[in-house]
This record gives sequence, C-alpha cells and structure tokens, in this order.
Amino acid sequence: MSPWQPFLEDESLRPAPGLVAGLSADLRSPDPVVRDEQAYVLLHRWIPRLPPELRQSLGDEMAERFSDPEIQARTFAPLILARLVRLGDHDPAWLRAFDRWYREERDLRGHDAGLGWLHAVAHGADLLGAFGRSPHTDPAELLDLACARLLTPTDHVFDAMEDDRLGCAVALTLTRPELTEQQSLRWLEPIAADFRAASPGPVPAYASNTMRTLRVLYLLADRGVRPTPDAAGPEPLTHARAVREAVAETLAITGPYAG
Repeated sequence: MSPWQPFLEDESLRPAPGLVAGLSADLRSPDPVVRDEQAYVLLHRWIPRLPPELRQSLGDEMAERFSDPEIQARTFAPLILARLVRLGDHDPAWLRAFDRWYREERDLRGHDAGLGWLHAVAHGADLLGAFGRSPHTDPAELLDLACARLLTPTDHVFDAMEDDRLGCAVALTLTRPELTEQQSLRWLEPIAADFRAASPGPVPAYASNTMRTLRVLYLLADRGVRPTPDAAGPEPLTHARAVREAVAETLAITGPYAG
C-alpha cells in the first residue's frame, strides 16, 4: 500500500513539514500514479493549511523545478505555484522563473504513454492565469508572455485542449480592471504581424495553435470567463468589445472567407 493512502482516504489528517518534503519529491516521479494521483492531490489539498514559511519554501522549490532536467518535474511545478498564487502568496522570483521557462519549453506533449500527463502549455497556462489575476503582477507583461508562448516555433500541434486552457488564462488576465484598452490589445500586434508575413503552404504548428487559442479567447470575450469552474457566473473582460473586435480582425488575416 502507498504510504500516502491513509492521507488520501482521510482528509482530516494534518500535514507535517517532513511529509510535505516527501510529497514535493514525489512530484518529480516518472510514475504518473505517484506524481499525479498522490503527490499532487495531497499537496493541492494541504497547501491552504501550511504555515506561511513552509508555503514560501515550497514555492521556491517549485520555481527551481523549472530548470529541472526531467520534463514531468518542470510541468507539475506550475500547478503547485498556481495554487499558492491563487491563495495570495507571491514572490517576484517565482514569476521570473516561470517567465523564462514558459517562453522556452520545447517539450509540449500533452500526454505520454509512460509518463502520463505532462501538459507544459496547459499547466503553465493555469499559472499564467493565476498570476494574471494577482494584484501583485503587471497584467500587460503576462499578456506579452502569452504572446511569446504562442509564437515560439514548435512542431507540436495542441492535441489535449491546451488552446482552451491558454485562452482561458489570457481571458482571466484581461479581466484586470487597471488594464487600459491599448494594453488589452497591444499583445495581439506581434501575432497579427506574424500572420501577415506568412507564406503560402502548410500551416505551421505554432500558427495553428495560435489561431485556435484566439478562437477560444473570442468566445470568452463575448460571454465572459469564470475565475474558477464553480464560480457563480462569468466575469466580463475589462475591454471586452475591443478585445473581441481585435481578435476577430487578427483571425480574419488567416481566414479569406471572413467578412
């Protein structure tokens, strides 16, 4: 039996620092059951109960994981950081480490037969959205990061709803009330320029991924976005109409049949 089984079965059991360290280590495991179904589940459950100093050290450890040689270690770190950030924890070093990794990660597999879920883009999007809602961050910089992630060349076409998760993260960032209309739209300019510069022929994977993500964003700009799946209702984007029109104009560059 797994040493974590009693804790998985009894939610009232309290975490201890040594146990948290063990779970953090297991979050690097190549075994998807150990990593995803045990370590991640318990860390997600226990984080709100941890003292501030332990949450800080856990966040620091996850930020270091972005340079880990193992792909599963890198891609599960943002899930833990997202949990911390949503609870109000913040350290600029966490954001800097995430920014470097999310721009540069090349292994974009959603699921691997042996390693299970990896989901660099989707898990990173969850952290992007958490940072995007945090009052401690500059939302315009996070929109630029989303643009950079989309335009980074890749041969991988999103195949596990990564476009939905990234589109949601961008929409969440665009709910920040301090964003000006110009800031809400400016990050789209490099994407539009890239689309205009495209040559005839097969659509590159990164361009396909970008188009699909923008289609998700158009829907959320029109209908609003829920901060959490169980939220009472969607929130409007701060400049929803302008974003919707700008996204439509950007997509129309690639759609000769668009009006």
